[in-house]
Amino acid sequence: IFNMGKSKAKENGEDISDVTFADVAGIDEAKQELKEVVDFLKEPEKFKKIGAKIPKGVLLLGEPGTGKTLLAKALAGEANCSFISVTGSNFVDKFVGNGAARVRHLFEEAKKKKPCIIFIDEIDAIGGKRNSINGSEERNQTLNELLASMNGFSDDDGIIVIGATNRLDTLDNALLRSGRFDTKIYIGLPDLKARKQIFQVHSENKFLSEDIDFDSLARMTSYFSGADIENVMNKAGLYALKEEESMISMKHINKAINHLIAGEEKKDRAGISEKDKKLTAYHEAGHAIVAKLYSECNVTKISIIPTTHGAGGYTLIDYGDISYMSKKDIINQIANALGGRAAEELIYGNDNVTTGASADIRRVTELVEGMIKSYGMNEKFGMISLENHTGLDLEVLKESKLIVSDIYSSTLEFLKENKDILHEVANRLLENEVILESEFDSIIKNFHRIEF
Repeated sequence: IFNMGKSKAKENGEDISDVTFADVAGIDEAKQELKEVVDFLKEPEKFKKIGAKIPKGVLLLGEPGTGKTLLAKALAGEANCSFISVTGSNFVDKFVGNGAARVRHLFEEAKKKKPCIIFIDEIDAIGGKRNSINGSEERNQTLNELLASMNGFSDDDGIIVIGATNRLDTLDNALLRSGRFDTKIYIGLPDLKARKQIFQVHSENKFLSEDIDFDSLARMTSYFSGADIENVMNKAGLYALKEEESMISMKHINKAINHLIAGEEKKDRAGISEKDKKLTAYHEAGHAIVAKLYSECNVTKISIIPTTHGAGGYTLIDYGDISYMSKKDIINQIANALGGRAAEELIYGNDNVTTGASADIRRVTELVEGMIKSYGMNEKFGMISLENHTGLDLEVLKESKLIVSDIYSSTLEFLKENKDILHEVANRLLENEVILESEFDSIIKNFHRIEF
């Protein structure tokens, strides 16, 4: 066995990160919280004079791709201190004692480079709750060594440990107590303003055409992470190169966004019958009309071009940035999802509805069960969590069916009242295959004589 006691930590360049807070867009609150850590690493004497202590550990919480690693690098860059990065899984070894030895080596290296930031990504790989029955297993020994190492360095050592995870509930309580990872910073998905800033950051050093509209791009990418947006801009550049164009335009970025959401558009569509194409047009038109007029959401794109992910078409709905969904929001999302099936029934009859709504139905089931089991939004069951009460599954199923049937009836009736718009949108899709937001709004405006 080679390097048994060596940490697999990967140092960033020549120990110093070249990333700063200016390179991190959209998480201003998190950056503000970390500024005191920067001040401590730069001027520890100032803190000593007043008797203030800086946390030994900072835990960054958030979904994958939200910028936790980038923020840790930026912290090191701002403080102009050494940066050692390692993944939690690097410490996991089948040989008992190896993980603990690697932890000791990691902290020894950090002391040599102080002031220093140790960044442990996916810390849940070694920081999970310990098994009281088998406390001597390798993973538990590694966690014990991490706890001991954090206790072993003093405030004068100038070492800060940054952990990153999206699974706070799995971490051992000993890691989370005061004196260890007692500062927790949540990094959520970027909001509208943040997405615009992230697009701008990832557009630097790229040649962009004058038609780029960052506000529009931010609206089109609800629930995208920072990593998703970086991926979009990179993919857009590849599309521009493939088409031998010297600049990235909106069409390239739109194509990249669609690729991330629905997959690559199929080039060969000869095998698609006119019957299937027409049915898809009505299905997607149903989604779009219900979303726009019933739920009052923006619809950024409707397409009947099949994709490599298996979709015959798709409708992009902008739900805006909301921290919490109301009961009405959930009902609207259920109605939007049912709009495609309702349009099929309205045009072709109940006996001729197709399998095209299978993904929509799965989403509807997830939403309605959440209302009943998790959110206390059902009169029959009230404000009781039913997530662990499997004995009520049949009752929940019956109640779910009643709720969905009621919403579906309302959605079908709404489309009957707007059947002329349904025909118009479907026919426009059959002509052009794609309808963008401005064109769709124009169609609605012509029928309803209303402004958006």
